[in-house]
Amino acid sequence: MPKSNCWESKKCGREPGGARVSELGVCPAAAETSVNAVNGGKNGGRCCWVIAGTLCGGKVQGSFAMKLANCVLCDFYKKVNEEEGKDMARPKDILDKLFKK
Repeated sequence: MPKSNCWESKKCGREPGGARVSELGVCPAAAETSVNAVNGGKNGGRCCWVIAGTLCGGKVQGSFAMKLANCVLCDFYKKVNEEEGKDMARPKDILDKLFKK
């Protein structure tokens, strides 16, 4: 079974062509190509907790440091953690890919 991305699991409508793009814009996790395939996802779809500007609780979230405490409680984060187990990408490794120059 294919692994779901955050926008598929959370049904936020912020993926390219999604129902809420005109209202909220394309989610940075759906658009971030530098982390494509991390944890088996498309773009940042399976590491959204590290990407600033994602939507949670109806509000756009800030930086990784500001939002991580909430993200680790998220059902999608827990699902990815369970599916990936010991192979789940570490936040530092994801951040290195995001900010690689």
